[in-house]
Amino acid sequence: MDKKQIDWGNLGFAYMPTEQRYVSNYKDGAWDEGGLTTDANVVISECAGVLQYAQTVFEGLKAYTTEDGRTVTFRPDLNASRLKDSAERLEMPAFPEDRFVEAVKQVVKANEAYVPPYGSGATLYLRPYLFGTNPVIGVKPADEFQFRVFCTPVGPYFKGGVKPLTLRVCDFDRAAPHGTGHIKAGLNYAMSLHAIVTAHEEGFDENMYLDSATRTKVEETGGANFLFVTKEGTVVTPKSSTILPSITRRSLLYVAEHYLGLKVEEREVPFEEVKDMAECGLCGTAAVISPVGKIVDHGKEICMPSGMDEMGPVTKKLYDTLTGIQMGRIEAPEGWIVEI
Repeated sequence: MDKKQIDWGNLGFAYMPTEQRYVSNYKDGAWDEGGLTTDANVVISECAGVLQYAQTVFEGLKAYTTEDGRTVTFRPDLNASRLKDSAERLEMPAFPEDRFVEAVKQVVKANEAYVPPYGSGATLYLRPYLFGTNPVIGVKPADEFQFRVFCTPVGPYFKGGVKPLTLRVCDFDRAAPHGTGHIKAGLNYAMSLHAIVTAHEEGFDENMYLDSATRTKVEETGGANFLFVTKEGTVVTPKSSTILPSITRRSLLYVAEHYLGLKVEEREVPFEEVKDMAECGLCGTAAVISPVGKIVDHGKEICMPSGMDEMGPVTKKLYDTLTGIQMGRIEAPEGWIVEI
């Protein structure tokens, strides 16, 4: 298939409409058969549950062109499982996991001309999401829902590529204990918008959120998990019931242990420990890993030994190995790569 005439190397992380998307509706206790549509518009009641009480969850994953020219996605079964968990937490019917994966495949195949070529640095970003559609004026779950998947070609999430980021320790809380921080709900991201806007206004790239209960432990940023490397070379990620379980983080920990032979720890990370770390990065679907060079705690700077010029050596090995797996340069563990 001929690719679209797009300046792939200069794409930002922004929405570009593509030709087809997937839609399925839930009514009277069941999902319909669903299918592709060219209509990019969503038409719902002014009183829809999603508009009144933010009853919506979503996912994010990518499709790539591998080195040998195949079009693939990365671990979509885990996105399907996480969407199920998110939906159940917000009293929404889970979209069947096998149908989720099939819907992703259909959308990628229908829009294959928008899958960026290998080596361009760009990818096809897929956004599955689920929301309440019928009128709800009393505070209660909706009865009818819609599941959709659209895609858009994107460049790097953080402009400037691997340039290390500067973070601030945020005074706002991202998620409460026993709340919804562990699911991918739209309402979590709405809560982070004011914090990220003010961070950018003050010259920071992102926020570091601490746990809301004690404000002593590292949680995550508004859209990515943290990954640290100790001076002894151990890869450490924060563990908390209010952190979104990142598929990228999970994959990186596996790569660290099984491909690179590194010691791995998933545990609580006291903020007091951060100053003693050798490397720090943000990991997630959109960015894979973005290095962090500096963290500012109310005027007090923590400068990572890896510096402000490039990724630290361990972070770079992790990035190169995982992206090598995704792009087909390195053999993947069984089931990680799904070919379209």
